[in-house]
Amino acid sequence: MQTEILKKIGLTDGEIKAYLAVIELGSSSTGPISVKSGVSRSKLYGIFDKLSKKGLASYVDRGGVRYFQAVEPSKIRGYIRKKQEEMKMLEDEFEEYLPELQKYYKQRKGKQKVTLFQGLAGLKVVYEHIFLKLKKGDEYVLFGVPDFPDWIELKYWQKYHARRQKAGIRVRMLYNVNVAKSVLDNRNVFKNCDARYLPTDIVTPAYTLVYKDTAVTVVPSDEPLCIEVIDQRVADAYMAHFEEYWKKSKKID
Repeated sequence: MQTEILKKIGLTDGEIKAYLAVIELGSSSTGPISVKSGVSRSKLYGIFDKLSKKGLASYVDRGGVRYFQAVEPSKIRGYIRKKQEEMKMLEDEFEEYLPELQKYYKQRKGKQKVTLFQGLAGLKVVYEHIFLKLKKGDEYVLFGVPDFPDWIELKYWQKYHARRQKAGIRVRMLYNVNVAKSVLDNRNVFKNCDARYLPTDIVTPAYTLVYKDTAVTVVPSDEPLCIEVIDQRVADAYMAHFEEYWKKSKKID
């Protein structure tokens, strides 16, 4: 029997085994349930206590022996609805707490924060931060962008720029001179994107991403390395370098 859905709604492996065993056995003591489920008798009392609190099992005492029984499976809907209600209450509580948390974040905003991200998952997190800080009409820049090797997931970046375009976030990009023009042409297809060549023969192994108070150094590889620095002075310095390069760059025909 497929039990994945029972895991998704929050039942443990032991709870699932005990629940299915008692459905098949009917009202039963721990001995037969233990044999059927493969769960030790010592654990069954705790498991059925949890199932009872979830509204999925009950018990009766007969002659000093406790017999457990499962509720009718359709009752699981009630358990799911209860979890949804609890999540809604949690969401409401968080919304009340959020202003205080944001206030604390802003108080620390002036302090430098350095975070290291590794792997493709880490790289994607770095780019997700852009959507957290920028809104329609805002801009980020990149310079020293290298010729990406096979580790770049093309579909992800296509979707990313489509999402960026929809959000109305602008980007200016300066690629290394050894990058194929087709790569820049591809980026320039997207609205609010201006990709050009870096006006120098220097080929950098890493590139820099800058926006607001954030500057990120990205080292491409099979396991990309990203060093994110949140510091307005650092971001301003990198942005000044970018603008000097940008003045000397030429729009791609």
